[in-house]
Amino acid sequence: MQVGIGADGPIRGRRVAVTGLGAVTCCGVGVDALWDGLLHPSVVGGAVRGFEPTDWFGPKEVRQLDRFAQLSIASADMAVTGAGELGVDPAKAGVVFATGVGGLETLATQVGVFNEKGPDRVSPRLVPMMMANAGAAGISMRLGWRGPSEVICTACAAGTHAIAAAARLIATGRCDVAIGGGSEASMVPVALAAFANMTALSTSGFSRPFDARRDGFVMTEGAAALVLEDWDRALARGATIYAEVAGAASTADAHHITAPAPDGAGAVACMELALADADITPADVGHINAHGTSTPLNDLAEARAIGKVFGEPGPLVTSTKGVTGHGLAAAGAIEAVAAVLTIHHATIPPTAGYEEPDPEITIRVVHGEPRPWQPAAVLSNSFGFGGHNGCLVLLPPG
Repeated sequence: MQVGIGADGPIRGRRVAVTGLGAVTCCGVGVDALWDGLLHPSVVGGAVRGFEPTDWFGPKEVRQLDRFAQLSIASADMAVTGAGELGVDPAKAGVVFATGVGGLETLATQVGVFNEKGPDRVSPRLVPMMMANAGAAGISMRLGWRGPSEVICTACAAGTHAIAAAARLIATGRCDVAIGGGSEASMVPVALAAFANMTALSTSGFSRPFDARRDGFVMTEGAAALVLEDWDRALARGATIYAEVAGAASTADAHHITAPAPDGAGAVACMELALADADITPADVGHINAHGTSTPLNDLAEARAIGKVFGEPGPLVTSTKGVTGHGLAAAGAIEAVAAVLTIHHATIPPTAGYEEPDPEITIRVVHGEPRPWQPAAVLSNSFGFGGHNGCLVLLPPG
């Protein structure tokens, strides 16, 4: 990753290793459940399956943490456990976690309490439970890490942006270890009604990324986290290195609050900048983990952008949202974990729900069966409401 521009050109930072992974998704608890769900599709979005808060928290903590914060902490805990003995100076360990709406479930519940029972009955825990930084703060407190603890809130691109920001903490030397990820638990009636009324949700109940029949996304909740570490440090302690975060970028469409730029210009710029940050070319990319929401406008704009950057036939493309649905700010983090797993297992999962090609979409969508591949550079895309674009470049370890 670049950390600046000097008189002689780009200044490259320390290499960033991925040494731990955690996920809680509609496929189940843990990265193994996520991977199995992607390879053998049997669910389409919805609530996290198999998550029991008391497995992670005491009774008091369960009452004082909104579900999004519970999922945040659980995913980070799994990632840290999987990374092994980190032995990091707490002052050199940071957290950058994303959410789109924070503790919406708590807010909606307490608004109901206020309306039905009056102001005296509103919980004094409302603010600390609803605030968007509760997940990141909870992770830092659980681990005792005293480096940066920050939140990114850029809608559906936030998880990707958080991982990028955490990676730059490593690349610049500010931190030796950092957690990047995202969490969302906003499947409350008022949010579902709002998305339905803006015609963003699938009326069929199916998520069909890039398919001719796509009619909107399927909501989900969940969280995912990656432990990022200075490469040399990870090697020295004998850690398992799953991948390298080699580049990242962020741009804005500056076009519309919900619709992407139809020509994909913002996405094009973001992908090109991410490749430049990683010091690779489009020809080096073997796989794209697409944003692929299953909405008509997004998928067409993203496909056009991919075509402009990579030409035809282009890299193999998949979208996990045919299984995981759309987890808003958690989506980019879940997809980053999935992208790392495609490298680790040398397999690209199929795009569930893709059966009828759209004649306007000519990218190479992996579908039907998992595709074995020789791991190469992976581009993971996220494009959010507000025109926020985020891209990560992940490389096989070596």
